[in-house]
Amino acid sequence: MIRLIALDVDGTLLDSEWKVPAANRDAIRRATGAGIEVALVTGRRFDFARPVIDQIDAPLTLIVSGGAIVKRRDGTTLVRHLLPAGVARSVIDATRDFRDATALVFDRPHTAQVVHERLDIRDSHRRAYFERNRDCITEIVPLESALVEDPIQVMFSGGVARMRELVDRVRALEVSGAVALAVTEYERRNFSLVDVNRAGCTKGATLAEWVDRQGFSAAEVMAVGDNFNDREMLEFAGLPVVMGNAVEPLKQLGWPVTLDNDHGGVAAAIERFALSGACRQSAGS
Repeated sequence: MIRLIALDVDGTLLDSEWKVPAANRDAIRRATGAGIEVALVTGRRFDFARPVIDQIDAPLTLIVSGGAIVKRRDGTTLVRHLLPAGVARSVIDATRDFRDATALVFDRPHTAQVVHERLDIRDSHRRAYFERNRDCITEIVPLESALVEDPIQVMFSGGVARMRELVDRVRALEVSGAVALAVTEYERRNFSLVDVNRAGCTKGATLAEWVDRQGFSAAEVMAVGDNFNDREMLEFAGLPVVMGNAVEPLKQLGWPVTLDNDHGGVAAAIERFALSGACRQSAGS
């Protein structure tokens, strides 16, 4: 029986217009109504996830910032795994030529949650990001001077090839053992996100921590995802489900594949694997 459903957000819960389809909202409501916990597990900051959360009229657990933070939907912080400021400094010192693609992300009330040294919004992806997050963004020169406290993460974004170069650079650093890298790639859009979190801090690791805290087992967890940063979460779950629009390497792992994000893939997975099981359990109890 499934007792917890872990859902990635972008490319999974959201359709290609960045909305939660009605079928997904309904399936989540029915799942929570059946006593199943639903956790949104995302690389987004809590405030950036808020517009998604507000579309769903159901109890939710929020595992955000790639596993660094766990919150209730009212914003109460339950778990924090911050990146030591000294490690963050080493990362940004060694990637100065990526400074236009770099941000520090902090667990703060709204203002100055995301700090850039400079943000070039001529790029369409960055312009859209800025428009959605402008109230949370500030610029500080030099970026190192923003490290007055431990950040959640160092965040990079840019073209796929450039971000792959960045990943190789970080992996070669002396502090590489002190960090965890989460990579999200959209090859068709030539856009990639790289989050540098504290070592051991991933979607999968924090999901496992939360599941243990709730008294569940991995066998009672269903996870649904679409990209590279979802793999550990999917590997942890007793029932991993891959979106129809997922990157090909995930679809090659032999896990069940649901519909794509524009055709209610999350709702289809919940109906097939969680609600039908809940109904059978209820009927047999």
